[in-house]
Amino acid sequence: MSKKVLIAYFSASGVTARVAKEMAEAVGADLYEICPEVPYTSADLDWTDKKSRSTAEMNDPGCRPAIAAPVEDMDRYDTVLVGFPVWWYVEPRIVDTFLESYDFSGKTLIPFATSGGSGIGKAEKSLRAHCPGASWEKGQLLNGRGAADWAKHILQG
Repeated sequence: MSKKVLIAYFSASGVTARVAKEMAEAVGADLYEICPEVPYTSADLDWTDKKSRSTAEMNDPGCRPAIAAPVEDMDRYDTVLVGFPVWWYVEPRIVDTFLESYDFSGKTLIPFATSGGSGIGKAEKSLRAHCPGASWEKGQLLNGRGAADWAKHILQG
C-alpha cells in the first residue's frame, strides 16, 4: 500500500503556494491551503508597521489565528509536508494553529519554507515543539527551482 501524502501550506504572497503546487504535481500529493478565517490584507502583512496584524500575531507567542476550513479526513495521510513563509525567523502563528488542530502522532511531518533571507532552522525547532508526537524529518528552504526534485527525493528516497 502506498503512503498518502498531503502538502499543507500557508502562503501570504503566493510564493509558498507556487512551491507547494509544483511539489504536489511532481509527487501526486493532495494539496491543502491553510487559509485564515479572516484573510490578510496587504496592510496586515506590512512587517515594517509595528501595529500591523502580522506583527501583532508574531509578537504574541500564544496567538492562534483561526483557519477557514479544516482538512477533510486527516487520518488518511501518512506524511504531511508543511509549508510556510518564514516570519520573524519562525513559522507564522497560523501554522501553529494548523499543527495544534490535529493529532499527528505516528505521522511523518516534513517542513519546507520560503524566505527572502532567513533560514529554516529556528522554525524547525519551533515546529517540533508544537507537535512532539510526530516523526519530524529535516526540512528545506525552497525559494526557487528545485522544489519538485527535493519533494521527489525526500518522499521517494
